Amino acid sequence: MPKKSVLDLYKMKESGEKACWITAYDAPTASLAEQAGIDMLLVGDSVGMCVYGYSGTNEMTMPIMLAHTAGVRRGAPKTFVIGDMPFLSYQISPEEAVRNAGAFIQQGGADAIKLEGGRRVTRQIRAISEAGVVVFGHIGLTPQSSGQLGGFKAQGLTADSAKEMIADAEAVQESGAMFLLVEAVAPEVTRIIRERLSIPVYGIGAGTHTDGELLIVSDVLGLFDAFKAKFVKRYADLAGTMREAFAAYREEVKNSTFPGPEHVYNMKPDEAEKLHAELAE
Repeated sequence: MPKKSVLDLYKMKESGEKACWITAYDAPTASLAEQAGIDMLLVGDSVGMCVYGYSGTNEMTMPIMLAHTAGVRRGAPKTFVIGDMPFLSYQISPEEAVRNAGAFIQQGGADAIKLEGGRRVTRQIRAISEAGVVVFGHIGLTPQSSGQLGGFKAQGLTADSAKEMIADAEAVQESGAMFLLVEAVAPEVTRIIRERLSIPVYGIGAGTHTDGELLIVSDVLGLFDAFKAKFVKRYADLAGTMREAFAAYREEVKNSTFPGPEHVYNMKPDEAEKLHAELAE
């Protein structure tokens, strides 16, 4: 299949076909997602929670994110890959934002970058876009600034909050972003945003009035069981399967039923006899 492009994603919006994307942090997962026909892969800073065991995402750095992005690109060469800009990689200045966004393209092999925030990051969005990099905006529940939001809380639940979300969405588009991700926002508000914007609007926990849906891969697979957000649907229970497999492996090692004869490489009979004879001399 040909590699997906920005034009393909816009055609999907025009035709009403929803884009399906998940996060991915490694080549094997990315390869399986590509084989399954997933449209986009986000190398999210959620890797901090799902892989490294942090309670949030702000511990992630550019070197970490670039390494994971490059791995995902190798695993899924034909899928549209988005690199997630980590905390303080774009907030300091537009110039630094452009430099780091470019690194995702040059070193990570990404097709686009994502950064969090609405009106407060319009200078960065504009600078990155003018540098020729495709930008995904991200508003609503923005994990990097969750402390200011009072935690991982849904947004747009009141009229005042909804107006803030709408203003942020319009500012992101006006600044040059080609896509927008809306996270944990009331679906009534998501619908208004999508109607007002011309760029594709994707959601995670934002209802069905979107041009596509994102989920965290560890949630899809049932690997992350520290907590389960309301908007998560687990399509598998790999955590349970893995626990069972580890327990079975442990039991077989303890009772010496693994490894069995079929799991070892035996010497040729004549070579074994030769060895014993030589050792006996």
